[in-house]
Amino acid sequence: MSSLVVIGAQWGDEGKGKITDFLTEKADMVVRYQGGDNAGHTVMFDDKTFKLHLIPSGIFYKENPAVIGNGVVVNPKALLKEMDYLKEKGISTDNLKISDRAHIIMPYHIALDEIKEKKRGDKQIGTTKKGIGPCYMDKYERSGIRFAEALHKDTFILKMKENIKAKNELFVKYYNAEPLDEKQIIDEYLEYIEILKPYICDTVELVQSYIRNNKKVLFEGAQGTLLDIDYGTYPYLTSSHPTSGGVAVGAGISSFQLKGALGVVKAYTTRVGKGPFPTELDDKVGEFLRERGHEFGTTTGRARRCGWLDLVMMRYSVNINGFNTLALTKLDTLADLEEIKVCVAYENNGVETNVFPASLEDLAEYRPVYKSLKGFKKEEIDGVKEYDKLPKAAKDYILFIEDKLGVPIDLVSVGPGRLETILRKDIF
Repeated sequence: MSSLVVIGAQWGDEGKGKITDFLTEKADMVVRYQGGDNAGHTVMFDDKTFKLHLIPSGIFYKENPAVIGNGVVVNPKALLKEMDYLKEKGISTDNLKISDRAHIIMPYHIALDEIKEKKRGDKQIGTTKKGIGPCYMDKYERSGIRFAEALHKDTFILKMKENIKAKNELFVKYYNAEPLDEKQIIDEYLEYIEILKPYICDTVELVQSYIRNNKKVLFEGAQGTLLDIDYGTYPYLTSSHPTSGGVAVGAGISSFQLKGALGVVKAYTTRVGKGPFPTELDDKVGEFLRERGHEFGTTTGRARRCGWLDLVMMRYSVNINGFNTLALTKLDTLADLEEIKVCVAYENNGVETNVFPASLEDLAEYRPVYKSLKGFKKEEIDGVKEYDKLPKAAKDYILFIEDKLGVPIDLVSVGPGRLETILRKDIF
């Protein structure tokens, strides 16, 4: 496939960073198409661990462009901090490209995010308070500022003044909060843009030129399918489209130019923040998964809620994204459990369903219907590099998922390292 998107098939944190990094070696370009620095992914490169939030995984291959597409909202301060972090670790960022159509997160977006979340009280959404939602709000309200405008100093200053004045009125008159310092923001952001100028370009034309020349382009999303603004567990979700439908608008391609979609699914289920979670395990098994799987947020450090794999949710994810291949991650985390359960349906008042609902009220009432499978030992999968050498119980688990979803699992991860990956079929 000449163009492939890697998508989180659950609530995020599925291990997309590792899978993207594994595939990046074959890619000519990697494009991030949505979200902001509210997401994080961990990448192992040259036996070193890197934690990224905005910069695409392709940054480690300096001969290929690592593109931040127009669908991403960018905090320049956070981006520059991440660039410095990579440079300190000996990684060049010269191959970074930033879309001139991408919107800029401003301090008033972050302040508004914090104020609104606090005002929600016990009904908080669980936002990371990075200003992502308010920036997307301004984008669709048509008062946002893009890098294209920021390259024109007079226009940039004028728009910043207009927006800061409007937001300060909101802070003071409605939220009874302190106004922001206009001069400080303008001076700070003019400096940021001056540093970032060499990286800003028309990424639509850049991406299209690679596709026209039949180069391999890998599209990378943040978060996961169940956090999509339309298809996720509303309102406990992000403000963009991590799904395959978000690639075209977030990267500047036609939907017909996307040749494949790879869904990354964790061998169990996790989520961060609030909202119904049918298979959640609030017991010793849940704690085992959390500790064994190191389930703590890359961006927030928050402990993730853990539960069994939910195939009702996964079928929904497959339908929305059109996955033609799957990557199963963290199979090793399940090792040493005598019994592994998989949710195959939901039940309420004696009635079973295989449909994932839009209503959180309905989802909260559903109870999982489980299928039990035999477990396997950690020593049986440690160091395994070939599918046929996995223990029978592990292969049975993989085949069970494939059968229920109707999508092949072509890649299996049995550890955090790049080499701890079993490729059953060449997918890119």
